Amino acid sequence: MNRRRNQPRTSGFPIFALLIGAAIIAAGGILHSFYKNSQIKITRQIDAIERHIEHDRLDIRTTEMRMDQLLNRFVIRKQLEDNRSTMRPIALAFVEEIDPAPTNRRSVASAAP
Repeated sequence: MNRRRNQPRTSGFPIFALLIGAAIIAAGGILHSFYKNSQIKITRQIDAIERHIEHDRLDIRTTEMRMDQLLNRFVIRKQLEDNRSTMRPIALAFVEEIDPAPTNRRSVASAAP
């Protein structure tokens, strides 16, 4: 297709503007995918941290349950009997109440006569 000599030529500015526009659109697409990928990574990290927190809470509840079982007086008594321990229960008459308040006495024990 030949063009007439008197027909105006297309200047370089519209082509340059189209190239710049295409570059801006391409950069926008790349940045959009980059930010979306970052958002997905952060969401996965948050989910992993929440699962870790729930696992730790379950471990805490399990530990508390085991502590309660170990501190149960009937279980301790049964374990002592199973181990044939010399420890035996004492009567309530022998239990002494000790006042937790400090005394004002300033006595010191001495080993020398």
